[in-house]
Amino acid sequence: MIKTVEEVEVRHFHMFCGLGGGALGFNRGRAELNGLRARFRCLGGIDVSPAAIRDFENLAGVRGTVLDLFDREQFRAFHGCEPPAAWREVAIADIHRAAGNERPHIVFLSAPCKGFSGLLSEARSRSEKYQALNRLTLRGVFLMLEAWKDDPPELFVFENVPRIATRGRHLLDQINALLRSYGYAVAETFHDCGEIGGLAQSRKRFLLVARHAAKVRPFLYEPPKRQLRGVGEILGKLPLPGDMRGGPMHAVPNLQWKTWVRLAFVEAGSDWRSLNRLRVVDGRLADYVLMPEMRNDAFGARRRDESCGTITGDARVAKGAFAVADPRHPQNEFGALGVDAWGRATGAVTGQRAGNSRFIADPRFPNSQGEHGTKYRAQPWGDPSQTVTGSDRVGSGALCVADPRPGWENRYGNLSVQDWSDPASTVIGGGKGVQGGWLSVADPRCGLSRERGDNYLTAGHYGVVSWGQPSGAVSAAAGHDSGRWNVADPRLPEPGQKLVAVIRALDGTWHRPFTTLELAALQSLVDPEHLFDLDGTSDSAKRERIGNAVPPAAAQAIADLMGQTLLMQWTGETFSLSELPIWVQPVAVALSVETPEVR
Repeated sequence: MIKTVEEVEVRHFHMFCGLGGGALGFNRGRAELNGLRARFRCLGGIDVSPAAIRDFENLAGVRGTVLDLFDREQFRAFHGCEPPAAWREVAIADIHRAAGNERPHIVFLSAPCKGFSGLLSEARSRSEKYQALNRLTLRGVFLMLEAWKDDPPELFVFENVPRIATRGRHLLDQINALLRSYGYAVAETFHDCGEIGGLAQSRKRFLLVARHAAKVRPFLYEPPKRQLRGVGEILGKLPLPGDMRGGPMHAVPNLQWKTWVRLAFVEAGSDWRSLNRLRVVDGRLADYVLMPEMRNDAFGARRRDESCGTITGDARVAKGAFAVADPRHPQNEFGALGVDAWGRATGAVTGQRAGNSRFIADPRFPNSQGEHGTKYRAQPWGDPSQTVTGSDRVGSGALCVADPRPGWENRYGNLSVQDWSDPASTVIGGGKGVQGGWLSVADPRCGLSRERGDNYLTAGHYGVVSWGQPSGAVSAAAGHDSGRWNVADPRLPEPGQKLVAVIRALDGTWHRPFTTLELAALQSLVDPEHLFDLDGTSDSAKRERIGNAVPPAAAQAIADLMGQTLLMQWTGETFSLSELPIWVQPVAVALSVETPEVR
């Protein structure tokens, strides 16, 4: 016997919709009961930001509407001026048009939360500007109730930051009373979006849920909780930061040089307080120096008793560990591999090849302290991230990750040197140069004597010229290893200069900020298999919209439960066994009210 399944439509509408994370999640909602299957359809959304509405239309697949929901008094208080001549307050007819003149079953509101957020000081939150912004919560609920008062939506969902329960208590009391006056049973709850959506971030939120008592008799249950995931589980599916395949949102943010240095010294899983454990003398870091490093063991040297890697076709010293630490080198009589003092003159530059080299290590690491517990924090690769905020500065929260994938290991044996007493690795095709693999050998028979006639005596190989001294004549063979063709450059970036840097942190990983694409992935806004770009060219604006978004995965979990509740009502079910906590408790009066059939 083939059982047919009838599909019924669950319509949802979004006030303060932002870029459409909540709408996207609700569109993905799933529910099935007694031969009925819910199909969720978004009617539209309203937001004051044109860029957010363009993103909403892209994500939700339906037309959005740009509307300023302030009343005139709120506009003056927030902006500090009168509204433009063409401005007018929103009317109920505007709400109907935004919903395509259809009635929703579920209304989702995610009002502006800046005035309630703990990121805003208590004093600023009490200012008239932010009080006006906070009052949008009450105005938004009132407009939604009035828009469909003749045929009320079955369910209301009001989402915000947890601190609204204290800073906005007077507004919540009014909202509760308003909803009850329109016939709704109301409950205030708190949840973690990461737990109900299976995300790699902990995102605590306040949720007010209202069930129209005359239309929906069944209990409304909370979504089940799931285990938080590690950030590496999400970010590991994306290309490495800066890879063009990730698009413009996957670029590594430009940070001040001093910020990169600070991040390198932050312990994974910790924050700026790690810097307090460093020893600073006269304003400089005492126990560390900054050394430039190339990846894949570039310019690496093998121990004499260590085996060599595979010989490659490009085995040059700049491509891998194709050098050997030879203990038979004579006493350093000629400044080989020496380091010149800053004000000291160097020797003459010649065109010969040898092993002389001079370097300078600059210990000048800036350091400072912050005020908040998450400043300059780097998340471990295997841990969930903190809440994604609208900030675009790594110094304002835990917006960095200890990424183990920079690829410093020498995967191909480039520039590696084979030990004299060990067997060689496989000889590969195309092995034309020492930089291509294990194509060098530590030959003990070189017999360097450092006597007259020896080419290594005065050639200045690997020599480094001091910044304040003149160079020799530039030859046609001027290379880093063929004379004094290196310079001790004191021009490290200024502390405030912005750039992209890769500095190996103390734990061996790359401490860096999350890219905008990674923040979107942590919010479950993007699928690694289907990447996209948000509207506009401002990276900070995109990050703010991402931080304000409702994670679609969490919204879908809520939609699944609400769809199940509606199907119970529409099929005549009034009770369902469940181990899940009840969200909206039944009201005694509601049990005696006849429930109209809704399809």
